[in-house]
Amino acid sequence: MTNSTVSSPFPTTVVTGGTIGSIVVGCKLQVLHGQPPEYRKAEILSIRPTATADDPARSEYYVHYSDYNKRLDEWVAPERLNLLGEIEYPKVKKPKTVLAGVGKETGKGSEPGTPSGRVSKNNRKSNLSKAATTGKGAETASTPGASGSNKRKAAAMEEDSASQEQGTGMNGTTPTIQVQGEEDEDEEMANGESVSQEQILDENGDVFSKEQEIEKLRTSGSMTQNPHEVARVKNLNMIQIGKHEVETWYFSPYPVEYAYLPTLYICEFCLSYFPAVKQLSRHRLKCTLQHPPGNEIYRKDDISFFEIDGRKQKVYCRNLCLLSKLFLDHKTLYYDVDPFLFYVMTQRDEDGAHLIGYFSKEKESSEQYNVACILTMPQYQRMGFGRLLIAFSYELSKVEKRLGSPEKPLSDLGLLSYRAFWAETIVSLLVEQQKAGIELSIDDIANRTAFQPQDVLHTLQNLNALKYYHGQYVIVLSDTVIKNAERAAKKKRREVDPKALVWKPIHFTATQLRFL
Repeated sequence: MTNSTVSSPFPTTVVTGGTIGSIVVGCKLQVLHGQPPEYRKAEILSIRPTATADDPARSEYYVHYSDYNKRLDEWVAPERLNLLGEIEYPKVKKPKTVLAGVGKETGKGSEPGTPSGRVSKNNRKSNLSKAATTGKGAETASTPGASGSNKRKAAAMEEDSASQEQGTGMNGTTPTIQVQGEEDEDEEMANGESVSQEQILDENGDVFSKEQEIEKLRTSGSMTQNPHEVARVKNLNMIQIGKHEVETWYFSPYPVEYAYLPTLYICEFCLSYFPAVKQLSRHRLKCTLQHPPGNEIYRKDDISFFEIDGRKQKVYCRNLCLLSKLFLDHKTLYYDVDPFLFYVMTQRDEDGAHLIGYFSKEKESSEQYNVACILTMPQYQRMGFGRLLIAFSYELSKVEKRLGSPEKPLSDLGLLSYRAFWAETIVSLLVEQQKAGIELSIDDIANRTAFQPQDVLHTLQNLNALKYYHGQYVIVLSDTVIKNAERAAKKKRREVDPKALVWKPIHFTATQLRFL
């Protein structure tokens, strides 16, 4: 159904045409994007005032383009909004249940630890038992040989008595109750507890307000308790690290005083961050670091890898996590970096070792993950460094004599990189062994590459290389796959030299793994 005019500030239907003043957070409409510019459907996530002398009411709009990655989200001027086309406004949320006279304010009607106005399951059972042993309901229910109608009356009286005790908060006074709507009942928790409109449930089931959520984002251990709050809007547009100016992709929980700056300046060696270039210059006069603060375990040509213990270099590792969150959407950032080892890849020149990318891994992984998080900085992407990072992680797994796999879920670019690396490595190995007349099983491939068998299996399935023949599955590579592998082998690429790796696996004691 389409209306020609906006009948209310929050219509529940799609309307045709509107005014800039009627645009609110949650609206979906067509927005100009790209080169050449074209209209794409987008959702308004945030609005901020950008008043000018000519237009005191002017604002900018932060939009997310439907069916596109979040890294394309951006602030747009009002001129880019199509106010003549269809505009979908957000629905009005019905108010949640409010129980007056019960809960924490009166100190009655609720147990400690339960939301106000709700009675726990144990209380409900006790209410029913009290109702069953008091009044006429108890006499009728306990009469031997009572008829079916009497039993139904007794059950009804029990329910009435229980609901009366619950509604009066056990004090004999009946409060005013607003009736819930159908949507509210559907959203009610399975244990009978509901959360008000201004409350949020964190991952532990605790209830806190949006204000508490924002405060928790800044001060507590994890980056986000409710990822749909705050983190939907990018808080930094540009960073300068070394000689590179990099446009950011996603939200990162830098301190609030650094948010919404035109550019955040980052020291490329210690990763400290500053709001102005003058402050960064003064810092560089005092900062003595010219490489990551860890042990150099690999050096070949101009590439070096450094191993950094999160327990020993907390500040650097936390700054590294803050930086990486600007380019990783699915990363959940924890300020407790003690359980992780960080492997930082750098490129050396006369000025020092410059950060290219890194991957982290848990000191003890029950799932045998060899990578917890992996990132190549945007200014170094599409140069083969991502493949080098992945290859290095598997070289460490070979030294450990373990089969490794990256922690799931992978980001979109990470998944593409891993799939390409797995396919190229497996096909190259199969072609080489085929020339030698050696047949390999999935387990053989896994042992030679340090890949997990399920990763090998999924890669072969993606290549359509598994065929059912004479009652069993065999690996058959098509001519196209072989030609693509030969073409890729001719390209000049950086490879990890196992001889340049000087490293022994670190075995941590139970005391060293106690991060309290």
